[in-house]
Amino acid sequence: MHVEFLSHWSGNLGREMKLNRYGHAGIPVVVFASSGGSYTEYADFGMIEACKGSIEAGKVQFFTLTSIDKESWLADWKPIHDRAEAHRAYERYVIEEAIPFIKHTTDWFDPMMTTGCSMGAYHALNFFLQHPDVFNKVIALSGIYDARFFNGNQDYGHDDAVYQNSPADYIWNQNDGWFIDRYRKSDIIVCSGLGDWEQDGLPSFYNLKAAFAEKQIPAWFDEWGSDVAHDWVWWRKQMPYFLRTLDL
Repeated sequence: MHVEFLSHWSGNLGREMKLNRYGHAGIPVVVFASSGGSYTEYADFGMIEACKGSIEAGKVQFFTLTSIDKESWLADWKPIHDRAEAHRAYERYVIEEAIPFIKHTTDWFDPMMTTGCSMGAYHALNFFLQHPDVFNKVIALSGIYDARFFNGNQDYGHDDAVYQNSPADYIWNQNDGWFIDRYRKSDIIVCSGLGDWEQDGLPSFYNLKAAFAEKQIPAWFDEWGSDVAHDWVWWRKQMPYFLRTLDL
């Protein structure tokens, strides 16, 4: 398998940002880490090995990004607005710097895929919904998609910086045809188990499912059984399964 250990400077974040590449060809898959995870986490927990067949066949190539969640949503000593603004700086890094870097590295200039597990699933779906011109496929595994979770499940008032990064809220008010048309042409997979440690994510999972249905946006909200926990052992099964359903 082709592997590259890459790094580039982010002017938006004022630091060097590391990322790894796994694969030599195919659609780039931008991977967001789970809560507090690193850019090596996806490989460390066996996800790259689980997807080895698709990677070596040249169907996909994974780019695992560095996270700043500990400075944004997970920095619970900060006001929720400040955490949202830190996330916005990270969004600018991803869209203005990481994506062009990946395009230059791969010569791929079509829309990409995004994915993640747990906190990474939140990012994957949020980035897709905000930027459906950049991403046209998303596989989100075991996420929580309501920003109130980052605020101790308390309301965040009328803070636009938070609202604009709470998919379970803003999707209901997304009526812009430019976005809706792109959503409808995309491959959207949102999955959750029903077992241990998955309960926090289920309300926003069902909320999103209802919103997508109301807006007639085709999406696969897949529920796995009560034995399926919020854990890597299941995500290692789910990711290659969903890649196969997309013929990747």
